[in-house]
Amino acid sequence: MSIAELPEVGGDAEENTYPWRRRGFALFFGILAATALPPFYFLPGLWIGFSGLLYLCVTAQHWRRAAFEGWIFGLGWFALGLYWIGYAFLVDAAQYAYLMPFAVIGISVAMAIYPALACGAVSWIIRQTPVRAYLLPILFAAAWSVSEWLRGIVLTGFPWNPLASIWGISDEILQTISWLSALGLGFVTAAACSAPVLLILDKSASRRQAWIAVVALTIALPIFWGVGWMRLSHSDTATHDGILLRLVQPSIPQHLKWKADLRQGHLLKQLALSNRTEGPAGPPTHVIWAETNVPYLITDDSGPPAPWAAGVPTNGHMIFGAPRRDAAGQVYNSLLAINDDGDIKATFDKFHLVPFGEYVPLRGWLPFDKLTEGRGDFTAGAGPETITLAGLPPFAAIICYEVIFSGNVVDADNRPEWILNITNDAWFGPSTGPRQHLVQARLRAIEEGLPVVRVANTGISAVIDPYGRIRNSLDLGMIGIIDAPLPEALPPTVFSHVGQLPMLLISVLILMGAAVMCWIRRRQHKN
Repeated sequence: MSIAELPEVGGDAEENTYPWRRRGFALFFGILAATALPPFYFLPGLWIGFSGLLYLCVTAQHWRRAAFEGWIFGLGWFALGLYWIGYAFLVDAAQYAYLMPFAVIGISVAMAIYPALACGAVSWIIRQTPVRAYLLPILFAAAWSVSEWLRGIVLTGFPWNPLASIWGISDEILQTISWLSALGLGFVTAAACSAPVLLILDKSASRRQAWIAVVALTIALPIFWGVGWMRLSHSDTATHDGILLRLVQPSIPQHLKWKADLRQGHLLKQLALSNRTEGPAGPPTHVIWAETNVPYLITDDSGPPAPWAAGVPTNGHMIFGAPRRDAAGQVYNSLLAINDDGDIKATFDKFHLVPFGEYVPLRGWLPFDKLTEGRGDFTAGAGPETITLAGLPPFAAIICYEVIFSGNVVDADNRPEWILNITNDAWFGPSTGPRQHLVQARLRAIEEGLPVVRVANTGISAVIDPYGRIRNSLDLGMIGIIDAPLPEALPPTVFSHVGQLPMLLISVLILMGAAVMCWIRRRQHKN
């Protein structure tokens, strides 16, 4: 059965008489769908939300109306998914609290453009040419995937909460992203979760066909689970000999972190944790602190060893985050490594900076400064880099939210053996933000087949194996250390070779094929 044959549901009369009813449902569907995101994982919400959204796309009488309702859906989806951003404006409430509602609403308004594009594209295609009903979820999944990819690159990108992250509840299903990519798992998820709409739209005598289509489109998920279960049942949990990492989580509140009279105390607190009596596994070989947890500006011409060098293990290294100024006067958000003599042995500069957090776009036009300490903007680093330190396998350094960018966390020409992600989620308090951040670190581990060591100031610090499983962790707000061995890497995954490109091409080809069908149909009508 094609869309052209479907009875009109929600036509002009409904849209003109009850337009706000449809838009209210669009907002409701967006909020409900977002409850499937971490850490809630209410998966039925996504089935209802996506089915409802596709219903609105199909029954809208113009693609512009479908796009607008998709935008309203996006408002609900992103407002609930990204509300935690508002916490950052409460750290210095006297100066920034008034911006909190503008920030949360503003980013939701902007991000909602992407669901609007997806819905507008689907509606335009089905208005132009007959589409088999059972192909609707596939068309919707392709449009959603392309819009999600665009969200990751436009204006530096913000691919937070990819659709695949709803499977953070299932280690088994997540295994598929090692070859399918998070974008690919999102495609399958979008198709499966929107498929139930066929049971509503198909008013033909044969309900059996609709049920067959729904089952066929959703059967991939249990198959994925089975494949993932088999992969994990044969997984190797080997670790590197002679390496014991100590992850330090001091849980320093962000509003106190940079106070001049407290900085020394913050350092002493972290040194005490770094030098804590060794556990049953023995003394640590390397100590790791979180992003900017040295609250001083490091310069290239630093003099005597800094006081935090007292936390370096004998013959080992301390890796920490700090602001760094080079000889040219440029300031970076950096990761640095020092040996037990206090000498700097490696540096890495964050290359994907947070707009308004680490630099202000259009600084000459906007009347406020960035949220982070210091008046000037940070300078972006060169890009993904593999760092080599004595006594450690080579690793990719990633600072804060750089870990959310699929396919852009390691140097493909110099593959590392693990990923180190230092971050400071203290900005976002006890919200869902840090928990969502952790899930995205797990996605990168599975995609690349590399363990991820995540060190967060207030949590959640964790050691994640290359299958995305959390081996050791300290929960949000806890003070303490993790002493853990470093898991070994897997052989390069399919994703590490091809990235998101195959799934992106499949999605684009589906949309282009549908557009070509529209063009052919128009030509036939003209003739």
